[in-house]
Amino acid sequence: MRPLFLYYLICKLTSKCYHSGMEKYKVLLIGCGRVAVKHLKAIKKNSDRVELAALVDVSEEAAKKLDPSVPYFKDYKEAITTVKPDIVSVMVPSGLHFEIAKFALENGCNLLLEKPMTMSSSQSRDIYELSVKTGKKLAMGHIYRYFPIVGLVHDDINEGKFGKVTHGSIFVRWGHGDDYYGSAAWRGTWKSDGGALMNQTIHAIDLLVWLMGSKPVEAVSMISQRRAHIEAEDLGMAVLKMDDGSLASIEGTTCTSDKDKAAEFSVFCENGVITMGIRQGKPSLNIRDGNGKKLNGKYIRRQIKKGGISSLLGALNPHTAIYTDLIDSIANDRQPIADAYAGYTSVDNLMGIYKSAKLHQAVKLPLEEEFSSIDMSGYFEGEN
Repeated sequence: MRPLFLYYLICKLTSKCYHSGMEKYKVLLIGCGRVAVKHLKAIKKNSDRVELAALVDVSEEAAKKLDPSVPYFKDYKEAITTVKPDIVSVMVPSGLHFEIAKFALENGCNLLLEKPMTMSSSQSRDIYELSVKTGKKLAMGHIYRYFPIVGLVHDDINEGKFGKVTHGSIFVRWGHGDDYYGSAAWRGTWKSDGGALMNQTIHAIDLLVWLMGSKPVEAVSMISQRRAHIEAEDLGMAVLKMDDGSLASIEGTTCTSDKDKAAEFSVFCENGVITMGIRQGKPSLNIRDGNGKKLNGKYIRRQIKKGGISSLLGALNPHTAIYTDLIDSIANDRQPIADAYAGYTSVDNLMGIYKSAKLHQAVKLPLEEEFSSIDMSGYFEGEN
């Protein structure tokens, strides 16, 4: 028993914690807004593997409110060079993602980036290529990939268990009023946020493309302003043509009721239909084979066998699963489920959708020339 006690004592004295022989990673949170609360809870859930090392925010009050027990920095460069974190989690306005992600990767940090990766197709490609060059892991906040059962469905679709994929669809009806857009000057701007497609729908687009298992080669779209008083769109619709000939339809809006937020995706195959979603915080599931037989129970049992009963609660805070996955990817030198390439391609697809709306024509994907959300500036001028 003495060697075990000595091992435990060394862990305590050196502030190290080991799980299967792997050390605890230091996390630096940059941005202390509403989503940071989910990150903090996820870090605590993974406390055997990670620890919060410091916070960064322009507001010391916001940082201290989030967690007063750790060091606070106003400048992210100072924080990264001082703390030398293993993982940097970025939750600032989207327009700032590129510069922070670039600095963090160049200084030896792994990354957790909230969506979208950047506001530009070329900048997203640069971050993806830099992650490959540095060998650092980058996990995207594409939360839908981490929902229960989604991974099982993805594997079965891609293994051909439902036959050929014919088409897919998503809708994200995530209502927000003027109070939401008025809560920060950057919200709804082309420079820092984008509209309903970029902010609320991009991770759903990522999910649909990932599940369908093929690459978009063309986008056609329209965007509109119906209720919100912002620069960007509060309603957008698009169709993506995939390289295997299947089609994906997309609807994203914030102009529906903020009391009835809903998102749903469906993948249609020759031997089955998969539909999953969430409405008013309650998940829904409808998986059927080619004969119309419901397969929900089968997938629920598989999920429990894979991750235990608690894994069915993953939708309550998918960031917990993102951190778990990122930690494991660092320890075992593999790519996260939603990796840097997913971050780059989702932005490239979204910029193709925006470009199609601007040009009023179909646009080839991936984009051959740079396109950013700034290129949409002035799109709605004169309409209201």
